[in-house]
Amino acid sequence: MDSEEYSESDSSYEDISDESDSDEDTLDAARNWCRIDQENLAPPPPRFPFSGNPGLNTRMDGSSPIEFFCIFFDDDIVGYIASETNRYAEDFIEKNDLTPSSRVQKWKDVDSSEIRVFLGIIILQGIVQKPLQKWYWSQRPLLSTPYLKQLMSEKRFSIIMKFLHFTNNETIDLETHPQPGLRKVYEVYDAINRKFKTSSRKGCVS
Repeated sequence: MDSEEYSESDSSYEDISDESDSDEDTLDAARNWCRIDQENLAPPPPRFPFSGNPGLNTRMDGSSPIEFFCIFFDDDIVGYIASETNRYAEDFIEKNDLTPSSRVQKWKDVDSSEIRVFLGIIILQGIVQKPLQKWYWSQRPLLSTPYLKQLMSEKRFSIIMKFLHFTNNETIDLETHPQPGLRKVYEVYDAINRKFKTSSRKGCVS
């Protein structure tokens, strides 16, 4: 048995060695310099005519940033965010022993319109940056951002931020989830990715 095992092992080693030598020979041959005959160049691969119509699949009346934003954050996605935020707030209130004075006791469900305003404020805060969130609602002339007060109060913004949610925690299964690391935002992430794939028709790359 031992001699047979050794002989099989030796044979396998020789096969691997032969393959390695063959690869080295091929690599050495490829390294050899050869002059290119510019008068007799190999013909390029054929180019197939592009017959598509590149552009957006969605009809737009204009080209404002908000219109492009709404292509990806459409009514379905914004409504889903509102629904999951309300679900999470309700679960939190039911499962926690809150004091009568807790601001959470005054929670009111959000709707799609309010979520859109909330997202707009988030985007605006990325443009007009301040060290502290509360400074956006400051009364001090040097710090105030008057327009935000007209959109939403600081208390309402803060409570929505606390309960903002993008998925149902009760349905997450880490063993079967396609992206466990993105489980908290996966539903919205996946929906927006699909929007990117379907919202436009590819063009010809020359």
